[in-house]
Amino acid sequence: MRKTKASDPLGKGLARAVWQHRFLTLLLVLMIAASVIISVYPPLVLAELIDHILEGNILRYAILYFALTALGGLTDSGREVLIAVFGQKITHSLRSIMADKLYRLPAEYYVTTESGVTVSRIVNDVSAVETLFTSGIVSMAADVCKVISILIVVFTRSTGLGMLLILLLPVLFYITRLFQKRMLAAQKDRQKAVGSANAQIPETLHNLRALHVFRAEGWMRKRYSRFIRDGFQAMERSNFYDAIYSPIILFTSAFLVAVMMCCASAGGRFASLFGLTVGGAAAMISYVSKIFEPLEAIGMEIQNVQTAFAGISRIRELLQAAERVCPPETAEPVPDTDTQPGAAVNSTADPVVSCTDLSFSYVPEIPILRDFSLELMPEESVTLAGRTGIGKSTLFKLILGLYTPQKGTIRVFGQDPEEIPDAWKRFLYGYVEQTFRPVPGTIEDQISLSDPRISREAVLAALDTVGLLPTVEALPEKEQTAFSAGLFSQGQLQLLSIARAIAADPKLLLLDEITSGLDSLTEARVLDALRKACENRTVFSISHRLYEQTGGRRIVLERPDGTAESADSAPVPSC
Repeated sequence: MRKTKASDPLGKGLARAVWQHRFLTLLLVLMIAASVIISVYPPLVLAELIDHILEGNILRYAILYFALTALGGLTDSGREVLIAVFGQKITHSLRSIMADKLYRLPAEYYVTTESGVTVSRIVNDVSAVETLFTSGIVSMAADVCKVISILIVVFTRSTGLGMLLILLLPVLFYITRLFQKRMLAAQKDRQKAVGSANAQIPETLHNLRALHVFRAEGWMRKRYSRFIRDGFQAMERSNFYDAIYSPIILFTSAFLVAVMMCCASAGGRFASLFGLTVGGAAAMISYVSKIFEPLEAIGMEIQNVQTAFAGISRIRELLQAAERVCPPETAEPVPDTDTQPGAAVNSTADPVVSCTDLSFSYVPEIPILRDFSLELMPEESVTLAGRTGIGKSTLFKLILGLYTPQKGTIRVFGQDPEEIPDAWKRFLYGYVEQTFRPVPGTIEDQISLSDPRISREAVLAALDTVGLLPTVEALPEKEQTAFSAGLFSQGQLQLLSIARAIAADPKLLLLDEITSGLDSLTEARVLDALRKACENRTVFSISHRLYEQTGGRRIVLERPDGTAESADSAPVPSC
């Protein structure tokens, strides 16, 4: 497939999102600054209140202390709200960038990458990146500023206590990170054990009959008990670390206060370093207790940042994946002008599909098609035969422009299918897969795919062609009935697939084993609908039943080494 290497859009996308919400960003910065500054003042006011308590003039200090405490709570709440909103804005922008990227990815990406990996990047990794802004860098910056402001105030009031804090903070931070890592590892082990135990239940129910027959209930019970035991052990480890961490912090806080008091009362040089008024001592005790809160939060925020950066690396892999080269879209609502594909195919002498010396492989060592040639003329019916895995569906995807051949050329209505704008493709060819793939919405949406160019009349005409119109009109809301999985049988779902394919009145139909897995009565009904849908159209199918019903030309696809794959018909590698 023609691809182009995308530049790194992640940083640009995030920067653009921040710029788009610059006023929110500015308000967040101001709120963080206000929160940090206001949180420093209540202990100082408390110190003044205590020092002036004997003078009796404490009402203004009491009011000021109450006002600053309340304002500090409001700014903290406002900061958290703004951080959450800011994180959601960034997350929305990031998911929008990724969703737009999915549209530009080639089919090769979806073949080589498991869908669960892509979903995990969009859901889990983006959520991890959200923590970078909610409980990551932004919160960490606020907590670091709070720690620094507390240290500055402590140094101005008690130089000795400030020196003790500077000496002990690195040790306490290391201990905090050590405990957090151990707790996080224990929590991951517990989640893994809980997940295994939860998976065991449906697995047991699904295989209940086999377990009874082979008398393996005891083995399954022991396995389930092991998962439960592992979960409890992991939870006990997490509780143990949590239980001993708090006493360590409380002991350190009490130790610092005790040293400060002892040194302040010792007189001499220590008194000059630690000397405090009664109110000042109360303020320092408050600051000592306050400094451990942001310190503990910083440790967890570092963990969140590390997790977010891991998510960023996986998101960047998606955003930097090679993109397909999209041709410019037409401004016309329906491809009916002389400049659009298909307009040049006006005579029976021009092939609808032309493949010349086509070669393709997913893995270079295992060729799927080699030097394959084919021509489909207007209103011709051609059936493709061959064993499973020989490349029949792959050939369809090459015709649809989803893959690029390594060698040779493909022309659909005289043009390379990869160069046909996406907006035109539906009016040129219809594709019916082996299984119906529903979309959210009504029955009409299943056929029109919410394309405004396909009218309600076209939807009803397609339903009528496949014989589903009476069934749909019998529903309470007719074609506006919300689609659900149990609304139609398997055969009726295939009829919906055909109606979807012909709703735009394309001149080419690609049918990929659409009668496989159907019973004989349902198959007959689907084939009858196909005969009507195929009238005045070029039909290229992988369907032995359709070939038996409609005749036409039959091509047996052969191995790349030239060995025929069917015993009842000679291979026709070129037409």
